[in-house]
Amino acid sequence: MTKHLTSQRGVATLIALILVGMLTLIGIAAISTSEDEVTIAGNEMQEMRAFYAAEGGLEMAAAALHQQYDSTGAPPTIMPTGEGMYNFCNVEYDVTDDGAAEQRDLSAGTLAGLHALVKSFTITSTGLNTLEDSKVQLSQTFETALVPIFQFAVFYGNDLEIAPGPNMTLIGRVHSNGDLWVQANSSLNMDSYVTASGDIKHGRKGAGGVSSGDIQIKNTDGDYVSMKMGGDFLDADYSDWYDSSVARWGGRVQDQSHGQSALNLPLTNSDDPHKLIERAAGNPDSYENLATLKIIDGVATRQMSDGTWQDVTAAMLASGALTYTSDKFYDQREGEWVDATEIDVEAMYDNGFAPRNGVAYFSDDISSGSEWPALRLTNGAEIDDNQGLSVVSENPMYTLGDFNSVDKKPVSLMGDAVTFLSNNWATNNYDAKSTASKSDRNATHTTVNASYLTGNTETTSSNYNGGFENLPRFLEKWSNKNFYWTGSAVNLWYSKQANSTWNGTYYSPPIRSWSYDTDLDDPNNLPPESPVVRVFQRTGWRQEHVAPGAVAAAAGDAN
Repeated sequence: MTKHLTSQRGVATLIALILVGMLTLIGIAAISTSEDEVTIAGNEMQEMRAFYAAEGGLEMAAAALHQQYDSTGAPPTIMPTGEGMYNFCNVEYDVTDDGAAEQRDLSAGTLAGLHALVKSFTITSTGLNTLEDSKVQLSQTFETALVPIFQFAVFYGNDLEIAPGPNMTLIGRVHSNGDLWVQANSSLNMDSYVTASGDIKHGRKGAGGVSSGDIQIKNTDGDYVSMKMGGDFLDADYSDWYDSSVARWGGRVQDQSHGQSALNLPLTNSDDPHKLIERAAGNPDSYENLATLKIIDGVATRQMSDGTWQDVTAAMLASGALTYTSDKFYDQREGEWVDATEIDVEAMYDNGFAPRNGVAYFSDDISSGSEWPALRLTNGAEIDDNQGLSVVSENPMYTLGDFNSVDKKPVSLMGDAVTFLSNNWATNNYDAKSTASKSDRNATHTTVNASYLTGNTETTSSNYNGGFENLPRFLEKWSNKNFYWTGSAVNLWYSKQANSTWNGTYYSPPIRSWSYDTDLDDPNNLPPESPVVRVFQRTGWRQEHVAPGAVAAAAGDAN
């Protein structure tokens, strides 16, 4: 007779034991997985420490390159290398010279498209985490670019203010190493990059009303887009300025909010660009060091083909290429009689006194007895040298009549201040009428093709400095007369000699037929010894290796 078990207590116990076992296995697996995740997270954290340490090495190497350029003005002869401890990691970095500098167009950032002399370096940095032996190796390409400053339509080393009355169109790049203030009575159009290392603002910096004329800037599609935003203007004071400006102009309008930095000349006296036009004694930045024709305190010397210097004062005076006249004319803006040294440009070339390299330098010491010394260039309609001409003056500079208007050559004028006198000034002897009312000095159409580098005065709470529209100085009544100008306009300093306040009582402004000279985009068309700004750029970045160091070493041994 078969007997059946009816009690299930043993089966329940068995099932319970099986479930407990399964739960235990699941718990062990969970703990193991958790430990693995903690280990992975820990490895990632240690690798990130090594990564950031390697990034720090790149920064240290870049800073070393910066320091070398700032202290010597030249690339290092011995490439920077170093090591240290950063974030509990060992860091080693080195720099490789990628070869000689080359002329090429820049391809990145707001300077894209500008021609520059570019020198490249490769920086390699390794971060090794000493706690977990994690290693990261990074490399970066680093460039220094020397960009001719005359490739900008308008470049200011201080605050730039643009507030035209009539319509104005600026063709070419506009930059300020400070704040950029824009407004217009009618309209202001800018067709290229507009940048400032400070803020870009609508309105006035100092005294005076704010005009509501339209401001239009071209975007990346080549379309003019207005700054107007309803009843207001989109500028740095707007709460969403960064995103809104990028959306509106596609990155062609940038200030400090976008990371735009100052563009500085590679000078020994980096805080005083006026040193460019001052004398060479104790001043390595002086253009006197570059000139091959110098007129200093009334003495003219010229460098000969063999490198020697010859006193040509008497010969230049006899030929009419050089003239000295005390109280030649009155400058009503400055309230000064001008003791003029005149260079007859045509006679200078005809009689063989032109600078051999195209650079002429002038300085007359005020303390030597001249009350208001200045340089005036006459008969300069044609420059008889294909290399062009750069005239540099520590004192105020004047041009008389058309300048470089015939068979245009590369020309630059650099002075403490630059004043343009019309063709009528010479024809009607306005020297004799220089103290009279401006209505006695009626200008006529005049053409100047030259880049100029000059100074202005600072706008205060009570005085406007005239803005870019009045940066070139005038002393005549230009009503309904054109001042035709092509070139590049650069202001780097506040004038030290011609520093009287701007106002409109002594002249009337011309019709401003102004344009950037696109020939300057070709480096072969730049004036002799054109000044440059130096730009540091990181143009490439690569992660060479990321791994736990011990594991990588073991893998290498196995192979």
